[in-house]
Amino acid sequence: MSAAASLMQALLGPETSVPAAQQALDQALLSETDPLHWCATHLGVSDAEIMRRAAAWGGMAFFDVVPRGVETMLEPARLETLGEVRMHRLQLLDREIAVAAPDFFGVLRLARSCRARPHLQRNLCLVPGPALRVFVVDRASEALLDGARQTMARYWPHAAAQLELTAPIRRGFALLLLALTALIILAPLTGQGWLAPIWIGLVALPSALRLFALAMPPEAEPEPAAGEEDSSALPLYSVLVPLRDEANMVDQLCATLGALDYPAEKLEIVFVVEGRSPATIQAVRRHLGDARFSMLIVPDALPRTKPKALDFALPICRGEFLVVFDAEDRPEPDQLRRVLSQFRHQPDIACIQARLVIDNGREGLLPALFAGEYAGLFAVLLPALARWGLVMPLGGTSNHFRTRTLRQLGGWDAFNVTEDADLGVRLARRGLRCATSTARTFEAAPVRLVPWLGQRTRWMKGWMQTYVVHNRRPGALLADLGWRGFLMFQVLLLGMLLAPLLHAGFLLVVLGMAVQGQLGWPEADLWPLACAIVLVLGHAVAMTTNLVGLSRTGQLHLGGQQVGVPLYWVLIGGATLLALREFTLRPFHWFKTPHLATGAAPSLSRRLAPDVVTAQVAGNRAQRLGRKAIWDRSTAG
Repeated sequence: MSAAASLMQALLGPETSVPAAQQALDQALLSETDPLHWCATHLGVSDAEIMRRAAAWGGMAFFDVVPRGVETMLEPARLETLGEVRMHRLQLLDREIAVAAPDFFGVLRLARSCRARPHLQRNLCLVPGPALRVFVVDRASEALLDGARQTMARYWPHAAAQLELTAPIRRGFALLLLALTALIILAPLTGQGWLAPIWIGLVALPSALRLFALAMPPEAEPEPAAGEEDSSALPLYSVLVPLRDEANMVDQLCATLGALDYPAEKLEIVFVVEGRSPATIQAVRRHLGDARFSMLIVPDALPRTKPKALDFALPICRGEFLVVFDAEDRPEPDQLRRVLSQFRHQPDIACIQARLVIDNGREGLLPALFAGEYAGLFAVLLPALARWGLVMPLGGTSNHFRTRTLRQLGGWDAFNVTEDADLGVRLARRGLRCATSTARTFEAAPVRLVPWLGQRTRWMKGWMQTYVVHNRRPGALLADLGWRGFLMFQVLLLGMLLAPLLHAGFLLVVLGMAVQGQLGWPEADLWPLACAIVLVLGHAVAMTTNLVGLSRTGQLHLGGQQVGVPLYWVLIGGATLLALREFTLRPFHWFKTPHLATGAAPSLSRRLAPDVVTAQVAGNRAQRLGRKAIWDRSTAG
């Protein structure tokens, strides 16, 4: 019996026959997965248990964690190499030892070396890969924190929020936005006809953009090619889950991510937990027996933002592709496979935004309007922007990236509180295309006004950050985007900021004029009436966009509540005013939205009418069950 088959038999258990061990080894190698990790995921045990068995087979010492009390610091030349560290030397009492987390063939080599030179056993111990990774991250935390806060700025010295958003710039922009809003609102009342082009441009063009988006038919996603369902053809996929004060969400989150229809040995699910969240850390640790799961603890340091946590973890990710999920997310099980198929059919795509769907719209008017807004954004507007090749402000979650491309962009801006919208702009400035997917991720919207207001204030503040940062040097922005992209960037981002203020303010003005009898026909001036018509049309287009989006997401039962869009925009206008204040005084403060577990199944959330489910998913599951049955029979023999 070969040493490799002997080791594989030891990993699988003494009851496994030699032919079954050899067959399992062949399957692991065909899937291009380290057989150690393959065994952990297929046996449902931890990486620590598999490494313990490997150490016992090779006659080597084993620790489940790297010994504590060791004084050593790591200062890597390249942070991306940290995820590939397999061995580290350290001084333990009076002896220098090497702690190693070898792969399968590394275990074979070390075992041969120890047999040839028995004294090596005194200076070597094996540890699980996740344990060595935790040790490396802890010892390199200063370098990782510095990289999280500075790497993006090194790549984009003139598009980094902490460098560009000085106090005078922030105050000047706030005053300019308020003055522009007041001027436009008062223009119809003062009869200043020369302001009509500005008024129409800033009020009517965003509505025209929505109209053009409504005219775009839904784009069909590419069909998976033959062989794409074979696990051996699938790459390693990294899933980053940033968490802070989310202990109550961890059980639901782990159940949801554990249901992803993707080979377990090809999944790297990393919970990136803030060090100031001890309850969340303990909640995650209860699930680390699953070999797919690991945890990185981010040291408490400013800025306390989600993008800083993501940037801290990015160098450690080993996947060819990467996706970000939030604590409340419930992605459909086949999302990774569908997005991966899209990446392969469109090699020029750098980022794919999955569709976010609010599934608690029945719980009140506020979540119903939120659901309509999300449906219009993710099912109508963003797909159109992607097809037009324009700047696409990404959503805050379910963004899939080519990991190499993301690193070349410098990751996320740690100081931008809508980091994905900013990243969407930077992707466009580098000429990298974004796309959307109909694969869904379910979320629950805030049902109370205070959490909703805090979340929306952060979003509006982040869009202000993004708009100001990228407009600090308009010549460079124009050169990157071209005239078409530059103008649409202005319409899109400035429209997102001005539209709520204008609609809320002008609605109040129109109501005041109506109460005073100044809108009576035919005495009323045409200028105020024209502006009132544009306002009404703007709300009508917004409602239509929501309705079409709800139709595409199977949520037309929420259509009646969309008549509340004018009220909803008034609330957004209030959030925009609060955001202006925060933008001036606390530009990098991150409001943490509280979440509640729903207990809903990932793919059957809240009675949503499902999209047409492809037979491919069911067939893939049948194939996996068939392979599992063969495996069970072989190991039983």
